[in-house]
Parts: sequence; C-alpha cells; structure tokens
Amino acid sequence: MNANNLVTMANQIGAFFETMPDREQALTDIAGHLKRFWEPRMRRSLLQHVDEHAGVQLKDIVLEALRTHRAAVL
Repeated sequence: MNANNLVTMANQIGAFFETMPDREQALTDIAGHLKRFWEPRMRRSLLQHVDEHAGVQLKDIVLEALRTHRAAVL
C-alpha cells in the first residue's frame, strides 16, 4: 500500500480522536485503532514513513501517537 494512502487514512483516524478532551487517551486510542484494524504490513509501512520522512504530512496527534506508543502499534 502506498505511503500517501496510509498517511491519509491515519490522518482521518487522528481527526476523529483529536476531538477527545483527554489527549493522552486519544493518543492511546489512535495506537489501539491502528493495532486492531490495520494489518501488520500497513502499520510497518506507516512507521517506516515516520522513520524515513519524519512523519511528513501526518497530523501532529497521529505522529505523537506513533512515537509515544510505537511498541503497541507493532
């Protein structure tokens, strides 16, 4: 799957959870959503994008969730 598509989908997830009043819970929920609903190669590709391109085009909340809960996403 194309990294641009993964970024778009991750940003849509982030936009949903961004409205939560508890940011820490939102970060946990984003990571949990990715773990539950994305297949492993999609998660690995998104994390590779973060590593290789510093998460360019990802919403701040998604990037923070991936960095904070990286082990949980894998």
